Amino acid sequence: MPHPHILTARDGAVAIVTIDRAAKRNAMDLPMWVALAEAMEEASADDDLRCVMIQGEGEEAFCAGADIAAFQQERGTPEREAAYGEGFDRSMASIQRCRHPVVAACRGWTMGGGAGIAIKADFRVGGPATRIGIPARNLGIWYAYSDLDALLQITGYAVAMEMLIEGRVLTGQEAYDKGLLSRLVPDEAVKAESLALAHRIAAGAPLSNRFHKQALQKLRGALPVTEEDRRRNGDFAYSEDFREATRAFLEKRKPVFRAR
Repeated sequence: MPHPHILTARDGAVAIVTIDRAAKRNAMDLPMWVALAEAMEEASADDDLRCVMIQGEGEEAFCAGADIAAFQQERGTPEREAAYGEGFDRSMASIQRCRHPVVAACRGWTMGGGAGIAIKADFRVGGPATRIGIPARNLGIWYAYSDLDALLQITGYAVAMEMLIEGRVLTGQEAYDKGLLSRLVPDEAVKAESLALAHRIAAGAPLSNRFHKQALQKLRGALPVTEEDRRRNGDFAYSEDFREATRAFLEKRKPVFRAR
């Protein structure tokens, strides 16, 4: 079923997927993660498409990440965590596994899960006002190995450490200098350049593009991650620190972490 905050349009051989929730900086709740996965999977199956562009509605944000205000209803029990993890992981995988190249138009705030969407894309276009960060340490959460691997492959170890452990939020210029943005353009040109890039990609031989995207991903090699490692990805949801961080966010104060 179509979702009111995940919109899909066509511009020739390019699919444009819009996260349309500007009032909340395009923050994503669980139904939105699932709808994004469905939109990407549908695009991937469309032989007439040649490229997919993902953008956020408005000028302030590409995507501010997960809707933390929804966590109390969507997370916190084994059943909820399983459903949330399945929806989020499916969404991330749908971008990475899309047969067509994917362009992310990173105008404005590109944070947390929003940064994850951009990192899973094949090209990222941003401007000076773009802000890219992964505030996991502020929320008492951690990311799946597959998501960390995607970040590491693009930025390298040092920048990944800055973003994850220092909690550094990169400006558009910093993100470009560190290789996280594919190109840097004036803020008002981010979406137009992203669409132009998508059309340039679409003009190429589709079978060549599909093969090279898959081949480059395969050449990364399999992650040396055990099933136990994967199972423990969601253990943060049962920690006191995670519950404290969620409360602090809603109460607009700094969390007090106790490593429990």
